[in-house]
Amino acid sequence: MEERISVSISEGVADVRLVRADKMNALDAAMFDALVATSDRLAGERGVRAVVLSGEGRAFCAGLDMGRFAAMQDKDSNGIPGGEKRDLATRSHGLANFPQQAVWGWRQLPVPVIAAIQGVAFGGGFQLALGADMRFLAPDARMSIMEIKWGLVPDMAGTPILASLVRDDILRELTYTGRIFSAQEALSYGLATRVCDDPRAAAFEVAREIAGKSPDAIRAAKRMLNNLSVDPAPTLLAESIEQMKLKGSANQLEAVRANLEKRAPRFADV
Repeated sequence: MEERISVSISEGVADVRLVRADKMNALDAAMFDALVATSDRLAGERGVRAVVLSGEGRAFCAGLDMGRFAAMQDKDSNGIPGGEKRDLATRSHGLANFPQQAVWGWRQLPVPVIAAIQGVAFGGGFQLALGADMRFLAPDARMSIMEIKWGLVPDMAGTPILASLVRDDILRELTYTGRIFSAQEALSYGLATRVCDDPRAAAFEVAREIAGKSPDAIRAAKRMLNNLSVDPAPTLLAESIEQMKLKGSANQLEAVRANLEKRAPRFADV
């Protein structure tokens, strides 16, 4: 876990950092494992009262590792180099499957999580940011629901969270186009809590304020607020089913090949 995520705890605040800076903290099998293991560990840490989630280097998280997309050209691959092949429809973590748990685990953590985002949060990295209770963005941060670029749909628990944050037509536009949007746009859409020059410092300031409140009341508040949303179970399962249909299909493989070969895709009509 240490090779992908570092964790330190001080005065009730857990500092969780993605430490794959040379790859812009991209999601490979080891990062997925580390994200799930870290949220599981922190869920059992009684002294933790708030979490700051950030990425080292010039990005929060650039999304899926490029090696994973290359692996998708093998129809029998799960697209995670070195990763165990999994049936996405299997609910291995309560309502979620394993890849979803990398995001859903932070949403279900019993204490508030603040994501401090610099650089980019694309695709799976954007969904990871959605797992936090709050998102503090640097002014030059950029985001994207980028899965459509690869012939896929978002399937890491982002959909039920997005539905509670963003106006329906905006969500559809961002999902259908996969376009990159700015920090100020994210703020106007409801996807950013704040835009600030130093999001990490601001996140720790708020985390320390939360850590100074009654831990019983904070945990009760998170349970209560998590229950405000529509039942996420059908949407989490739908993410998985739609993704399984797409993975390895002719048009999805063409999307991957076209991106890797840096050419316009030639899709078959459906």
